[in-house]
Amino acid sequence: MSIRFHGSPRPTLGIEVEVQVIDPRTRALAPGAPVILEKLDDPRHFKPEFITSNLELNTDICETIEDARENLQGLIDRLLAAADESGYAIACAGTHPFSLWRDQEVTPAERYQHLAERHQWSSRRLVIFGIHYHVGIEDGEKAIAILNALMAYIAHLLALSSSSPFWHGVDTGLYSVRAKIFEGLPTAGLPYILMNWGEFVWFMKTLIRAEAIESIREVWWDIRPHHRYGTLEVRVCDGMTNLNDIILLAAFVQALIVQMSRDYDEGRRLKYLPRWIIQENKWRAARYGPAAKLIKDRSGELIPLRDSFHHMLEKLEPVARDLGSVHLWPALYEMVERPTAADRMRAWYAESGDFRVVVDRLIHEFRSNQIFHCE
Repeated sequence: MSIRFHGSPRPTLGIEVEVQVIDPRTRALAPGAPVILEKLDDPRHFKPEFITSNLELNTDICETIEDARENLQGLIDRLLAAADESGYAIACAGTHPFSLWRDQEVTPAERYQHLAERHQWSSRRLVIFGIHYHVGIEDGEKAIAILNALMAYIAHLLALSSSSPFWHGVDTGLYSVRAKIFEGLPTAGLPYILMNWGEFVWFMKTLIRAEAIESIREVWWDIRPHHRYGTLEVRVCDGMTNLNDIILLAAFVQALIVQMSRDYDEGRRLKYLPRWIIQENKWRAARYGPAAKLIKDRSGELIPLRDSFHHMLEKLEPVARDLGSVHLWPALYEMVERPTAADRMRAWYAESGDFRVVVDRLIHEFRSNQIFHCE
């Protein structure tokens, strides 16, 4: 079996958004994805997911961040129109506040049925929703080098996107319970630090030979090289409640990968953290969100996540200027200081005592692209 990285000559951007299909009467998850997808009739841009209350939007390959915004806005508009016609509402967050996993229907496609049979409870709990970013990379060797270095920022991306404090009608005390649920699958969660593309290929072939996976599609790492697309795919983010936040983190991810790509091309060694630090930092982000204190290096020195993110924004401003996304930097500085979606969801529930109100506001944020501010 050949696993060849089909490189991209430019740092193009693609975005995948998993959304919740909601019953507007009960505000619970509803099995409406098949109906909406049939109405849209566009399998290139709208795809089924593991459960029938979840579907995915896929942008085209975009050259700039504004291309991505325009493309994704058009897809959202089409989705909302189809959902309205079908009698459903749409929201986006890492988990639904109160719907139960056992009430969800697995999509009847063979792939998903096989996944449910193979992984049983571990897969049937996957009532979770995320955002995935693809950034073009020239070759596999560079993709692996950047992947190793990029893992240091898994905590930042998870914290800023965190939108899953609730699970089955309970406040979990986490900012992202979605991250912990997904880690229940044997090939999900943190990637491994690999030496080069050859080692990645060897690892994938070994997993297949050992019957741990049947194809590379079953490796659901927080970041993974996508050999067919010629991209690095950043998969760690919770579902985000509005288009603006999705685009803000897209700009950050693209600039971060391009900066690392330039460092690689200029012969500068891309530094990476030990896996135990990456794992601990990810846990802190899932637990505390942007208020987390991260382990900075092997000495155990701590740095507030917000300070670390500010430092990276300052470093990335020149490359963001080259990419045409620097106009988003003031909003990124603001993003790390304002309440996350997880904060807002907790505030809405504290104010109302009603999870249906939380869902209503999630629906509103996704439709209007405006945030309900909270203290």
